[in-house]
Amino acid sequence: MKAVFLDQGSLDRSDLDLSAIAAQVDELMLFDRTQPSEVAARLAGVQIAIVNKVVLDAALIESLPNLKLICIAATGTNNVDLQAAAKQGVVVSNCQGYGTASVVQHTLCLMLALATRLPDYSAAVQRGDWGRSEQFCLLDFPIMELAGKTLGIVGYGELGQGVARIAEALGMEVLIAARPGTVPAEGRLALEQLLPRVDLLSLHCPLTDQSRHLIDSRALALMKPGALLINAARGGIVDEPALAQALKSGHLGGAAMDVLSQEPPRDGNVLLDPDIPNLILTPHSAWGSQEARQRIVEQIGENIEAFIQSAPIRAV
Repeated sequence: MKAVFLDQGSLDRSDLDLSAIAAQVDELMLFDRTQPSEVAARLAGVQIAIVNKVVLDAALIESLPNLKLICIAATGTNNVDLQAAAKQGVVVSNCQGYGTASVVQHTLCLMLALATRLPDYSAAVQRGDWGRSEQFCLLDFPIMELAGKTLGIVGYGELGQGVARIAEALGMEVLIAARPGTVPAEGRLALEQLLPRVDLLSLHCPLTDQSRHLIDSRALALMKPGALLINAARGGIVDEPALAQALKSGHLGGAAMDVLSQEPPRDGNVLLDPDIPNLILTPHSAWGSQEARQRIVEQIGENIEAFIQSAPIRAV
């Protein structure tokens, strides 16, 4: 049994133990990255393809008669044509729940950084503003206590629930939005009812036709003046020009984004404008702790072992 990892470099920063995968196969070939023109040749004669973001489309899958298993080193499956795989009898397994602690931690970090204006105060110290202060401290930027504030969560799966637990431990009230495109169930609020009530809004839902641009100019206008927005889900959920305008106008108190609509933003992005106040951008790194990435490796090994035993797990 031969396996090829087409884009190991997107997961492994030379800090992972790949033995959980290697132990399941006779041969494991590793490529730091693979260009689209190289995929077919590298998978020729291979039974197991391991990919993170490399695209495996219908034409490619149909051209690989020996391919039996595709292991996606992530949860999202949009880079693999699942219908073509099923038609060819190729099992596709992904990884699940590996980054919960890492993403929850990152989300909390973004909340705290926004509420305490941490980047602004750090920059002020570096500029020498504190050294020129007429008193012992510097209080140029308004600080928000999270205790007693209301957090709205859109997407109440494992990640949303993890963020809710931390928020409640900090003394926050948590409100949960109904799933986009559905009728609110008990304990859930329609988004238009939730938005005016929250001091912070945290997004943890998948990007679907129903959630694309869910947070648009209308939704932002419904939020309280001075409210904070955190997005560690997918960039397309937020209308980025609308967010930029809401921050520049002062309606929103701040925003923190771990994701953008195009990643990496090689063609630029309106949120990269240096004049947008109280905006924190991180490079889709919330999931990327060493521990979380090692869990992906372990799950890939489990997926391969289960497939070999004719009992596939995490099949999508």
